[in-house]
Amino acid sequence: MRVFSSSVALACALLSTSCVSGDVGPINQLVSVVGRDSEEFIPEPSDDGSTVVGLAFSGGGTRAAAFSYGVLRELDEMVIDMQPERRTLVDDIRMISGASGGAVTATYFGYKGRDGYQDLRERFLLKDGEAYLRMRLSPVNLARAYNGGVNDRQGFPRWLDDNLFDGATFEALDRSDAPVVWINASDVYNRTPFLFTYDTFAALCSDLDKVRLSDAVAASAAVPVAFAPLVVSASDPNCSYRQPKWLTSALEAPGVSMRLRSYARALESYQKTDDLDYVKLLDGGLTDNIGVTGFTIERLSAQTPYGPLSPAGAVKLRKFIFIVADAGQSTTASWGETIGGPTIVPLLSAVTATTISSLVRNEFDALKLATDNWKDELVRFRCGLPLSEVRRLRGTLSGWNCRDVDLVIELISFHDVDAAMRAKLNRVPTRLKLPEDEVDLTIEAGRRALRGNQNIAAAVAEIRRHAGVPSYVAAAE
Repeated sequence: MRVFSSSVALACALLSTSCVSGDVGPINQLVSVVGRDSEEFIPEPSDDGSTVVGLAFSGGGTRAAAFSYGVLRELDEMVIDMQPERRTLVDDIRMISGASGGAVTATYFGYKGRDGYQDLRERFLLKDGEAYLRMRLSPVNLARAYNGGVNDRQGFPRWLDDNLFDGATFEALDRSDAPVVWINASDVYNRTPFLFTYDTFAALCSDLDKVRLSDAVAASAAVPVAFAPLVVSASDPNCSYRQPKWLTSALEAPGVSMRLRSYARALESYQKTDDLDYVKLLDGGLTDNIGVTGFTIERLSAQTPYGPLSPAGAVKLRKFIFIVADAGQSTTASWGETIGGPTIVPLLSAVTATTISSLVRNEFDALKLATDNWKDELVRFRCGLPLSEVRRLRGTLSGWNCRDVDLVIELISFHDVDAAMRAKLNRVPTRLKLPEDEVDLTIEAGRRALRGNQNIAAAVAEIRRHAGVPSYVAAAE
């Protein structure tokens, strides 16, 4: 009997795809009437709007999720106001995004909110995210790898749904107090980022509100070969789709950035490419490992000088803080000491790490350029307004200075902690299961990296002074 079973497994591995077909999707449902368009502006803050915080979390498995969780916890220690109630920088998070492991933390924060995200350590970081995965080297798993990927929706997506997101869909993020959440995957047909937004799913004749959060996060974390691509249906059921103005402009207007145009062409292909019935999604790190595409596209596609802020948000703004948390590792290779090597395994690892590091630098530089240009446009917009309009949008002219707007864009990483801690972090693997000591080490690294950033510390001190927070009130009170 054992010989027979082995023979069947080997036959499946070598001769047939039917023995290894799995559940890859589609993860969406086609509709006759598309869901709503993406909002033109990010949600308005609940306070005076003078501070807006954006976050982007990198890939890197549970290591990245833990590092970004540490950043969130440290932000929650940074008190910026005491009247009429205690507020921290977490209260001003209006946009949050992530790729791969970072998408877990970003999405969970959007799902649970500022008062519910704190249990991520117990619900995810300390759990075995590999519990449902096929990990064994076997003929059948080799065949699965050959046919697109070893693990399907019954692996990590189902684990996330059962253990973290409770079956929730994107509709759960549609709350007045929720930030906009951007989950980054990669469209490997168009070779572009894939953003889980309402505009994207409208182009797919679908409704994002019906898509499970677990499927989106798993798509963002779908490392090639280890995971099969998650599939999105792009068959057009004649849903009377109309391109939003920004997309038409991105396709036709001269001088549009290549980044925005390629993204617009991908959305156009979902409607107009006859041989594209299914979009295959893999790890967001293939196209953007630090998760900044959401904000960059929002800014590039804005039809106004102030988008993605509303006119009132742009006039009220004094501090815009955007933090990129990168859990990528530095090299620990010893083969640099010899003329020979590396051998094949460390060589492939080094090639992958080199590609990702280069991508991180390029993406962060693009983010900085976009925000530098945006600041100039914000100032021109604000200074061009008549005072009557400023009063209408802002509620008062007291303290008004049209040039008083500061954009603080910072990348924090393992380079921002001491050498001893960094050496330990560089040994934490990219896995979905880590021991408790490595989880807590990485959480603490996120806290320390943020706490030690002088530009963010200066911005927080200025916000506190402006809010009249007494000097004797400790930042962590």
